[in-house]
Amino acid sequence: MRIPALQVLASLTFFLPLALPSHAAADDRPQAFVGAKIIPVEGDEIDVGTLVVQGGKIVAVGPKDTVTIPEGAETIDVTGRTIMPGLVDTHSHVGGSGSLGGADGSGPIQPGVRILDSLNVRDPGFKRAVAGGLTTLNIMPGSGHLVSGQTVYVKLRLEPLPAKIDDFFIPRDDGQPAGGLKMANGTNSMRDTPFPGTRGKSAFLVREQYIKAREYHDKVIRAAGDPTKLPPRDLNLETLVEAMQGKRIVHHHTHRHDDIITVLRLAKEFQFPVVLHHVSDGWKVADEIAAAKAPCSVIVIDSPGGKLEARDARFETGGILERAGVITGFHTDDWITDSRLFRRSAALAVRAGMSRAAALKALTLAGAEMLGLQDRIGSLKVGKDADFAILEGDPLSVYCKTQQTYVDGVKVFDRSDPEDYLFAVGGLGAGNEQSPYMCCFDDARILGGGK
Repeated sequence: MRIPALQVLASLTFFLPLALPSHAAADDRPQAFVGAKIIPVEGDEIDVGTLVVQGGKIVAVGPKDTVTIPEGAETIDVTGRTIMPGLVDTHSHVGGSGSLGGADGSGPIQPGVRILDSLNVRDPGFKRAVAGGLTTLNIMPGSGHLVSGQTVYVKLRLEPLPAKIDDFFIPRDDGQPAGGLKMANGTNSMRDTPFPGTRGKSAFLVREQYIKAREYHDKVIRAAGDPTKLPPRDLNLETLVEAMQGKRIVHHHTHRHDDIITVLRLAKEFQFPVVLHHVSDGWKVADEIAAAKAPCSVIVIDSPGGKLEARDARFETGGILERAGVITGFHTDDWITDSRLFRRSAALAVRAGMSRAAALKALTLAGAEMLGLQDRIGSLKVGKDADFAILEGDPLSVYCKTQQTYVDGVKVFDRSDPEDYLFAVGGLGAGNEQSPYMCCFDDARILGGGK
């Protein structure tokens, strides 16, 4: 049975692009970045190119001698640098979301909870993200529940300093903040009652709630707008209905090969669009993932430890998924991987057999596709948002630093600025989200300098 409000196809047509206005207060004067190597992601790399932006959009990009710079444009010489699209992180916990930002301990399935209600716009994680060249994030609640709540897609519009987290939101066509639904399986959600104690019970509880959501939606349809016939409003069931209608992409934490297959089985039964996250064992079931047309957002961990169910994680996963035909991206799971080191994931994947082109796409356009934002971000293409990073060298080099980051044509990070540099390298003050104010105490004592 399918939810009738929207036909959902088992393909990437799940991920409908959002036709969205730009929120940035970008200067109307054109800016031309001249002389850099340009990696557009869609199209061949340009050894010496020109990128022209205006009003928050890309208006021209190409080899230096083929692009006409508009009259009155500000010309910025970036010779010797590299320009690439702003990085898209499909799985982040910056902003204070973490394990406490979404659902609580009262039950394993809480889809109505919104992570946006837990985010702190002054969290230093946002500064660290732009220092790494990130411009768009999918901010998630934690993975300790079968369904831990709604994610939110944000643009890191840090200039001017935002007054509220709403300034970051990417709106849907109906004006609501765009976002997905966080689900998880495996050991994270297996604990004492009312949580499931087994993998079988986990899948049962999820199926039970999606069936209730179908029945709830049927009652709403039959009521035909008559308030006397409508069922009591249920925010949890409403959210699950949105997932089955394809309006909300499911971002599913899963590690083991059997857990991955369980997710694909549930997605097929209830026709919800799904992105598989982490997929430590994804290399074992790459063909099955490809057949289901499920994109994968891979985490690359280069040190031992962590979950037992992730023990078979491989650097080769990205390349194996690429060759199987799976749309493959990377994510930070910040703090698990620091946002400032996000490009390193692609570098390690290339070392293990992934192609350079696919690895760079995995940092940018693939992530945009997983959020349904591919018509707006993820590549340097005329008409897209002017989200890009200026690097000092090749993006896959561990020695390469992000010099500047732009969101909607507005510079939000500059490594030459002392304050931005502090967040790029760390140190005293980089972790302070705001300075304490106490009228009767010495600031030095407050900050640990006194006795």
